[in-house]
Amino acid sequence: MKKTVSLIVLLTLAAWTQAHEFWLQPQKYRFAVGETAVVDFKVGENFTGEYWDMKRHQVIEMKLYTAGTPINLLTSVKKSEGRNLSHTFTQSGTHLFFLQSNAAYIELEGAQFTDYLTEDGLDEIIDLRSQRQQTESKAREFYTRYSKLLLQSGSDLSPVVTQPVGALHEIVPLQNPYSLKVGDYLTIKVMYGGKPRPHALVKVWTKRDKTTFLQNLYTENDGTLKFPINAAGEWMVSTVKMVPSVKTGADYESAWASLVFGL
Repeated sequence: MKKTVSLIVLLTLAAWTQAHEFWLQPQKYRFAVGETAVVDFKVGENFTGEYWDMKRHQVIEMKLYTAGTPINLLTSVKKSEGRNLSHTFTQSGTHLFFLQSNAAYIELEGAQFTDYLTEDGLDEIIDLRSQRQQTESKAREFYTRYSKLLLQSGSDLSPVVTQPVGALHEIVPLQNPYSLKVGDYLTIKVMYGGKPRPHALVKVWTKRDKTTFLQNLYTENDGTLKFPINAAGEWMVSTVKMVPSVKTGADYESAWASLVFGL
């Protein structure tokens, strides 16, 4: 029995270390007015992965921003393996889909937790655990996803995509990505609690055909980061913020933010 439990724990740890990122994956990024977008909820690494387990996780907010009042899409979310959301575009513009998950729970042994913190640039938590002599201690965590997807319908560009949606943790593009071409630069701002987040590790993923490229970059003092759009393809920007938990049942709370678009 003990061997079985240990195996389950090891498999859980392995799955977690390979499944950090979460994102909204469409079948394409540009649509004609009247076409329907189908979106998968994905989790994995290197901008590739598997379907999000909707039996274990929940969506507590799903909204569409394009013009006027945001549209609540929560009742349209399907608890299936892929094809979790469908939306037919009735107007031209850039459409921002925003998802917030519930707070899920994970428990990791000390060494695995340190590896995870190191990989995601969470040096403040590494230092805090060291100060508290907890580096080797098991860690319990609540983690929440805040994910954005930008899709273009027709030719009109909507300025709403360059504005915050008010999430706890979010990535805000300061230019509409669909106004850019290869060779241009995109500036994003990382915000946490409504304030810019300086010196945050940001992962910028580019996927062309079946090849994925990763850049590890850091925000400036004002929470902004500027990087070149050096290729046509799929793009994902992601970052994570962790703080000591104020809730019972966990030691830490993390907020994962992602932004996906395609050129």
